[in-house]
Amino acid sequence: MRHERTAPEAEAPLRPRDDGADLAVQVMNMMEQGILVWSAEGVCMLHNTRIFQLLEMSGADLSIGTTKEEFRERALARGEVLQADLDASDRQIRARQPYAYDRRLPSGRVILTNGRPTRGGGYVVTFTDVTAERKAASELSEAKRQAEAAEARAMEVLGQERSRQAEGRMLAQLDEWLQSSKSLDELYMIVRAFMVRLLPGSTGELYIYSNSRDMLEGVCQWDDAPMQSHITPDACWALRRGRSYEYDQGGLCFACDHVEAQGLGAAEYICVPIVAHGDTVGLLHIRFRPERAGAAALGTHALFAQRCGEHISMAIANAKLRDALRDQSIRDPLTGLFNRRYFMEAMRREVSVCERRGTGFGLVSFDADKFKTFNDNHGHDAGDMVLRMIGARLGEVLTMGEVACRFGGEEFMVLVPGAGLAEAAQVAERLREAVGGAQLRYADGMLPRVTVSLGVAAYPASGALPQELLRRADEALYRAKEGGRNRVCLAE
Repeated sequence: MRHERTAPEAEAPLRPRDDGADLAVQVMNMMEQGILVWSAEGVCMLHNTRIFQLLEMSGADLSIGTTKEEFRERALARGEVLQADLDASDRQIRARQPYAYDRRLPSGRVILTNGRPTRGGGYVVTFTDVTAERKAASELSEAKRQAEAAEARAMEVLGQERSRQAEGRMLAQLDEWLQSSKSLDELYMIVRAFMVRLLPGSTGELYIYSNSRDMLEGVCQWDDAPMQSHITPDACWALRRGRSYEYDQGGLCFACDHVEAQGLGAAEYICVPIVAHGDTVGLLHIRFRPERAGAAALGTHALFAQRCGEHISMAIANAKLRDALRDQSIRDPLTGLFNRRYFMEAMRREVSVCERRGTGFGLVSFDADKFKTFNDNHGHDAGDMVLRMIGARLGEVLTMGEVACRFGGEEFMVLVPGAGLAEAAQVAERLREAVGGAQLRYADGMLPRVTVSLGVAAYPASGALPQELLRRADEALYRAKEGGRNRVCLAE
């Protein structure tokens, strides 16, 4: 209930009735703090003049007899206090405990409100200007926050730099191994082993273009990724668009056909074209487990995956170039068979192996019958066609690790590992039948069938040295010629 008050009471602080009280009021009015005394009923009993300056209000807002509810409503209306702070102070008052909260005035000043219970059941409330302290604390807190943020950024940058250095070291190590590989198969083995370390939490496959350029062959996978034997170039968005493709389930993306064909369901992945010297040689497909995925993580992984792809692509290009150069040095360009130099090296190696193991091998020497006459009658282009045909028939007949070469002109040699004279003769007979049964179309007609004569020798029965074996095989070949051609003769 609101207590009655006169106009003078509303405009001025309490007037004391005796000298002691007067002194107390004088002291209160001289204090830097504002003071307000609530009775047990929540009615203003006493206040000093400082309170009006601190709280930026007039006598109409506070006087003797003003209730606590009226005082609070004005403060709430002006936005000086929060309802939560008032509710918390009420709980403390009911428990007869001190309370404190900040009052933020429209001017920006901050007034600390402290309430202490009195013996009579009321409360003495003091109001202290803590604007400077709160500002300093805020500035200190902001400075601390900025320092912590700067430290966090520095640690993040440091972590990124350490990660880049670690990635650089791993890529350098990968390069070293890739460049040391002797074959593409060995290179793929290295890629398989390194990708698990380079991109932990990922699975993936590597596809390389076949010679036809209309198909990519699956050559290696890691972490038990399902690899397809072949995929087409138009089955991958990365190959169709000519750049890396990141599939993010949360973005505007479309799954590649080769991924859907795997039947693994939706998952975030990266497809990286493998490009070397401006030519696309393959595709690197990388899938990520859920804990390693996410748009941000995918972008980070994509950058590193591209770097991996660059290193792998250069290694593949170099390996293919090495293989091409090696093939040029050891293969006959017309037939694709090994050349004379390679065959002699292979023969010497086989002799050495057989000496250690106590085994042997067969040697077949053969050439096309009446080939000079054939060239004179039909031309060298037709003759080249015949030689290519013989090379193709060799590839069809020889399936057990035999080494075939074009020894020179129309002369050919075949090394048959582990074979004796009889077994080598069987191989020779199959060759004779395969070549003799072929018929070639040339220009507007059919070429006459070409036959071959073959001589067979064997190590060590026919000789212990490569040159001796060649001589014995050639002698058998000449006997086949003299015997009517299109036949097999054995070394004597």
